Amino acid sequence: MLRLMVKSKIQNATVTAKHLYYEGSIGIDGQIMAAADLLPDEMVLVVNVNNGQRLETYIIEEPHDSGTIALYGPAARCAEVGDVVHVISYCSMTEEEAGANQMKVVVLGEGNKIEER
Repeated sequence: MLRLMVKSKIQNATVTAKHLYYEGSIGIDGQIMAAADLLPDEMVLVVNVNNGQRLETYIIEEPHDSGTIALYGPAARCAEVGDVVHVISYCSMTEEEAGANQMKVVVLGEGNKIEER
């Protein structure tokens, strides 16, 4: 049996841009992606702390150390610039893998800079 487990989570990301007329997705600073073990085109759940909306979309890599968290296309209707979101990635694991799973958590501070934990 496979279990769907949380692989990684970005906490307290501040939306820096939104562009409605685009195919749709979330743009994430490449440095943040690397820290959270995320890849371009990976499916994620985005949870908006400000309004409670949740959306599934895929990732576009933004320039490293840019602090960019951008919503594109229909996803842009789910948040405003300045809203705080959490980005959650899942993966399927065997029972053995799930038992040993330790999700990566990347906490962001001001300017979407990675905070040390």
